[in-house]
Amino acid sequence: MKKKSYLCRELCEVFGSGDVGFVSVVIITVMQKNIAFIINPISGTANKRKIVKLIDQYVDREQWAPCVVYTEYKGHATELAQQYAAMGFEAVVAVGGDGTVNEVASGLRHTQTALGIIPIGSGNGFARHLEISLRTQNAVQMLNNSEPIVVDYAMVENQPFFTTCGTGFDAQISEEFAAAGKRGFVTYLQHIVRDFFSYKPQKYTIISSEKSLTVEAFLVTCANANQWGNAAYIAPRASMQDGLLDITVLSPFPMSAIPGLAFKLFEKSIDESLYITTWKAKQVTIIRESEGAFHFDGEPITMPAEVNVKIVPQALRVLVEKRY
Repeated sequence: MKKKSYLCRELCEVFGSGDVGFVSVVIITVMQKNIAFIINPISGTANKRKIVKLIDQYVDREQWAPCVVYTEYKGHATELAQQYAAMGFEAVVAVGGDGTVNEVASGLRHTQTALGIIPIGSGNGFARHLEISLRTQNAVQMLNNSEPIVVDYAMVENQPFFTTCGTGFDAQISEEFAAAGKRGFVTYLQHIVRDFFSYKPQKYTIISSEKSLTVEAFLVTCANANQWGNAAYIAPRASMQDGLLDITVLSPFPMSAIPGLAFKLFEKSIDESLYITTWKAKQVTIIRESEGAFHFDGEPITMPAEVNVKIVPQALRVLVEKRY
């Protein structure tokens, strides 16, 4: 709570509860819930000062007692989220892209503090899956009319992720995008177009209790959310509340198949393609020819040839628009 809230409680103890009007004021103040906004200053292309003004203008102060803080280094958002959760904050809001969401959510797992999202990144897969508005003003206002739901997250080795992880072409693009000097969807698209014709599919062995196969693949994705971001639905049947991963394997395909695959990817029907194999599993092992590029929530990482992925069900509270 803000300092004034503690002050009201102290006054109540000193003066007693005989003054009904005074007690009413105390009740209204104590009902105010603490909420922190963690802003990644380098995420996306949005003006962060304007975002802070929108937070100040549209957060309902009768309901929330907000504070705003900026991250200073990689992993800082996780540390801050853990601190706010330990202080009993009602919610911590990630202001950034899926990488920022990953860091904040990582600090809130298995706590009673809910994750909020103001999406300003390049892909915003987590927010899009939960139908959180990409307009900053709307996303802020939604917090005033929100409720928490409990969702799954997943682990790739010891790294938590919340939307997707994978290897292959998308992992290579994530690696190059992270090293690029510019952010935004246009930069991401430029790397896709540039690298597509030179990329060579690899051989994978994918093992789970539900299904196993050895196959040459363009990419392998394990999804908790239904998309990478930008409404590219790589796992259109994925749910964040079913306790299962959606495994998607894209086989090599001819040039003539590109328009159809692109259409299906954005029309939520990629799983109907002849070049796609998909199934659900609680955990899966991916064995590659050698160590190399991997990604989690769009963040690149180098991992060994054998990688283990598993779902962690019902372990994160998230604020979404209240459904009546």
